[in-house]
Amino acid sequence: MLRPIKLTSAMPGTTRRAGLALASAAALAATGLLAAVPAGANAPETAGHALRTHSASAPAVTGGNLAYGGGNVVTDPKIYIVYWGNQWGTGSTVTNDPSGEAALQLSFFQHAYGSGDTWSNSQTQYCQGVAVGTTQCGSSGTHVGHPASNPVAGTWLDSSVKAPAKPGQSAIAAEAVKAAAHFGVSGDNVEIIVDAAHGVVPSGFKTQYCAWHDHTTTAGGADLPYTNMPYVPDAGAGCGAGFVATGSSGVNSASEGVTIVGGHEYAETLTDPAPSSGWTDAAGSETGDKCAWIASGQGASSIVSLNGANFAVQSLWSNNFNNGAGGCVTSYTSATSQQ
Repeated sequence: MLRPIKLTSAMPGTTRRAGLALASAAALAATGLLAAVPAGANAPETAGHALRTHSASAPAVTGGNLAYGGGNVVTDPKIYIVYWGNQWGTGSTVTNDPSGEAALQLSFFQHAYGSGDTWSNSQTQYCQGVAVGTTQCGSSGTHVGHPASNPVAGTWLDSSVKAPAKPGQSAIAAEAVKAAAHFGVSGDNVEIIVDAAHGVVPSGFKTQYCAWHDHTTTAGGADLPYTNMPYVPDAGAGCGAGFVATGSSGVNSASEGVTIVGGHEYAETLTDPAPSSGWTDAAGSETGDKCAWIASGQGASSIVSLNGANFAVQSLWSNNFNNGAGGCVTSYTSATSQQ
């Protein structure tokens, strides 16, 4: 997530982490589920680990390296996406997606695996089962897993309901639990992504954050990591549109925030699925927060190739970069080959 924003309210049993904070407005298919073409609410709830809006100049990185907090990491990543509400379309097919977010998001995650993904691979250096406060796992503990194949294990259009126009955290968490029951999954290796449709504005979206991740519990009491993923292109430059020069990459500048924001939350879920028990720095920032909205120099957001397809991403924090001093990297082949 970007820098943490504390919740004004939270569901019992949850520890909210806000995701990708917004970029300031000034600065800033895959399956048969997808079609070919691509009111006054409560005061905004903000999560503790959200990606905030982009500001004209990225803040200096502070807080030192990430340290282990004693909780779990994701050792076998599985992604499940729920398109929340009939605003996405009726039946089982997404038809209302003017910016192509659903197809782009799905393609991004479907390409994030194996040796063809040297971007999210940087997070495999982090682990569980070591002493609290550890900053270098080495060969100890059980490490964050890197998918050998497509990690998207399920998608579902929940068209049985109309999503609230401005849902808060409780409603989003409830939809994640509903989706988990639909898929028959739970536990810290699961990431349920709750996708809001075009025109739906979760509380705080566009003004306080771009997305956030958190965890809740299923009806059976199991832990359940989930992500609040608003319709990012609706925020324009505030959530990454035009943030990275696309050149001849084929990446659509208007929707590049979808993968910048989505990648931020994915990496933070891998390393801190039950915030903040996984990997955070002394200031409480997670792996994505420390590297969010860097426009130039080391760790700048860029276009990367994942298994032959190009996507805009931000860099992620690597403790073992720069001889253990740490830093933001977009490419990671090994502890000694990073950039």
